[in-house]
Amino acid sequence: MKVRFWGVRGSIASPGPHTVRYGGNTTCIEIRTDNNELIILDAGTGIFPLSQTLLAEMPITANVLITHSHWDHIQGLPFFIPNFIPGNTLRLHGGFDPVSGKGIEQVMSVQLQYSYFPVREEEMKGRIEYVTLSPGEPVQVGSATVTPCLLNHPVVDFGYRIDCNGKSVFFTGDHEPPYNIYDPQDEGYAAYQSLVDEKNRAIVGAIRGVDVLIADTSYTAEEYPAKKGWGHGTFATSIELAQQAGVQVLFCTHHEPTRSDDALESAFAKALSQRGAPQQGLDIRLAREGDTYEF
Repeated sequence: MKVRFWGVRGSIASPGPHTVRYGGNTTCIEIRTDNNELIILDAGTGIFPLSQTLLAEMPITANVLITHSHWDHIQGLPFFIPNFIPGNTLRLHGGFDPVSGKGIEQVMSVQLQYSYFPVREEEMKGRIEYVTLSPGEPVQVGSATVTPCLLNHPVVDFGYRIDCNGKSVFFTGDHEPPYNIYDPQDEGYAAYQSLVDEKNRAIVGAIRGVDVLIADTSYTAEEYPAKKGWGHGTFATSIELAQQAGVQVLFCTHHEPTRSDDALESAFAKALSQRGAPQQGLDIRLAREGDTYEF
């Protein structure tokens, strides 16, 4: 299995001299199975440069797994070049939106409204298919088994576990560890805490034993209190999650868009030093645009 990062910034694309080393594109990760089947995790702006490389291997079938519908995870989708060329297939997977009552087709139809984009879906020459997923119900994508897991974000957000030929990877999309909304002295505290504990156990169980975890690590521990409830994790929470789940390699991603590369490396080094004890054999890395990891 091969993982390649095409976009590792969170929230908004951040090109410029201060983000050259880690890249300024928003979330997009290419997964190749051992049979070279193509799975794409999220369609942020990073999917545009990825799509240019696919021109050399057309016709293609691209299975795109959308974690959730926030802009930084879908805004590259209209610019996925194979959509404009006959013979290619885009198969878009994602969750049901309980607010709109629509399936994953909504992320394409909204962006292709004339107010926002000049080409209608009917005018695209490639084939576009939609697969609306349910949490905990695996689907087969070629030789890979993909299992969606409901995580914690202000909208429905699926993490995806991908298993293939004894290898596995889990991507969280955006995720803030569930927490108790009550104070300990409140009447509802104990009951709500049991729900939080149950949810956290389910998430750890879904990730358990994967070779590679790619996790939302937007903030430092010091930044988090001012951004609690925004739906993102920290270096500390991602490392703790990886250790609880017995992961081998953790890639920290969804880098805070205002953080320069130097500041990102400094925050990462500080987070590791704050852990104190050795990381129990866990290999922890910063996701970097253009990097490939094969296992």
